[in-house]
Amino acid sequence: MSDAFITVSHLSFAWPDGTPVLDGLSFTVGTGRTGLVAPNGAGKSTLLRLIAGELSPRSGSVQVSGTLGYLPQNLPFAEELTVAEVLGVAPVIAALDAVESGDVSEEHFTTIGDDWDIEERTSAQLDRLGLGHLSLDRSLATLSGGQIVSLGLAAQLLRRPDVLLLDEPTNNLDLDARRHLYGVLEEWNGCLLLVSHDRALLDRTDRIAELDGGRVRFLGGNFTAYEEAVRGEQEVAEKNVRSAEQELKREKRELQQARERAERRQSNAARNLKSAGLPKIFAGNMKRGAQESAGRAGQTHAARLGEAKARLDEAGRAVRDEQRIVLELPDTQVPAGRTVFQGERLRVGHGGRQLFDGDGLDLTIRGPERIALTGPNGAGKSTLLRLLDGTLEPESGEARHARGRVAHLTQRLDLLDPDRTVAENFAAYAPGITEAERMNLLARFLFRGDRAHLPVGVLSGGERLRATLACVLHTDPAPQLLLLDEPTNNLDLVSTGQLETALTAYRGAFVVVSHDERFLAEIGVDRWLYLADGRLTETGAPEV
Repeated sequence: MSDAFITVSHLSFAWPDGTPVLDGLSFTVGTGRTGLVAPNGAGKSTLLRLIAGELSPRSGSVQVSGTLGYLPQNLPFAEELTVAEVLGVAPVIAALDAVESGDVSEEHFTTIGDDWDIEERTSAQLDRLGLGHLSLDRSLATLSGGQIVSLGLAAQLLRRPDVLLLDEPTNNLDLDARRHLYGVLEEWNGCLLLVSHDRALLDRTDRIAELDGGRVRFLGGNFTAYEEAVRGEQEVAEKNVRSAEQELKREKRELQQARERAERRQSNAARNLKSAGLPKIFAGNMKRGAQESAGRAGQTHAARLGEAKARLDEAGRAVRDEQRIVLELPDTQVPAGRTVFQGERLRVGHGGRQLFDGDGLDLTIRGPERIALTGPNGAGKSTLLRLLDGTLEPESGEARHARGRVAHLTQRLDLLDPDRTVAENFAAYAPGITEAERMNLLARFLFRGDRAHLPVGVLSGGERLRATLACVLHTDPAPQLLLLDEPTNNLDLVSTGQLETALTAYRGAFVVVSHDERFLAEIGVDRWLYLADGRLTETGAPEV
């Protein structure tokens, strides 16, 4: 695998409506783990599809050395397929069974090829990804979304690829499944190109490839090293901007002073010539000479001013436009000790089974607690949030909600009217605020100018999350309990940072369902709950 690589040469691609995505992109990725980062919409997934051959470029070429494996974000698997069929081993296993039964037809040996150990390799691969309990005849309809993603990765790894492309492989994975995936990729020794917003996964890469402005640049080290390098670059860039601004002010001042000196000299020269009584032709020559000298001096200062402006423009281009939400949310404050929710012996059924074991589930939330709710997929975390917001009544037990509003942001982010603009939705949620104040508040959530008048339906995932937060956090009364279900799914790294800023400013209690350990660490979680096998237990913060 040491010679495995991807070479992209002068690659250009546009969508059928003419929207450009990539223009003249060139780079090479060799052996090792490379994390590809960029904002949503920059073309990361499109680039992987071009490398995989799913899309054809408008111009340019892609060369892949070795066998290629590709795991897209959305897996096109039908529910009726079995585990063996998804893994691509069903024909080989059927041929092995036939040979063991005494059928020595040549077609069976052709099907088996060199894969006589396919059952052992399959079992080992499933074990590595935490799927060892799955039988090969089990249908996909009985699996969770996270299990299907892990199964798709197992299918690619069984092909023994030299080059592996992964697009957001940890989406929908619970913490246990993520850790299995981390372990598998840490052992990878081929060429891996990985698109992810999972910072814990990116910290296990050898280098970061940044797609920005239609170009790729590489920085050695993991994502933490990349962040440090970018911070250092931005400090230098901002220092250069301040220096260029000072230089521009100085050049403007010197140009103005030169003009004033020239005007004074011309005025003094005119008076002196008149009092000296010199002939008109001689006086005219002296006047023209003074004007030409002043003009040359003015041109010199103007040129220096133009150069200073150019240096400021160049310095400004090096500063990244990664805007941050700036919030103060005192109305969301919950006094310490106030009981926000109390549930005793809560029981509820789902899909014909009881979610909570034994006598039911007990949970009390007091004061401005910051709670992380974790656990395997299918354990009932989203159902528990519905009990907390009151949209689901328990079948038995008692749920008491404190006076005050609860805001629940589901994974679908469907609270807002998609046909109305951001400003119109905000006005519906906060009718008591003046229009000027509403526009000022929306600007703090980075909806400025025309952005505030876009329909919610056309917004990106990060923009829709910001719009939803703006509406629910400024409703009267403000929510004292905020529930978020996998809020970082499909957010780019900048949008995730913006969400972290908003939650840091929030003064009430919140419960966040998330498998993103780095995100949970950044938002100041002070209470960790783990739901599994029908039991809710208190745990400490996991190691990131």
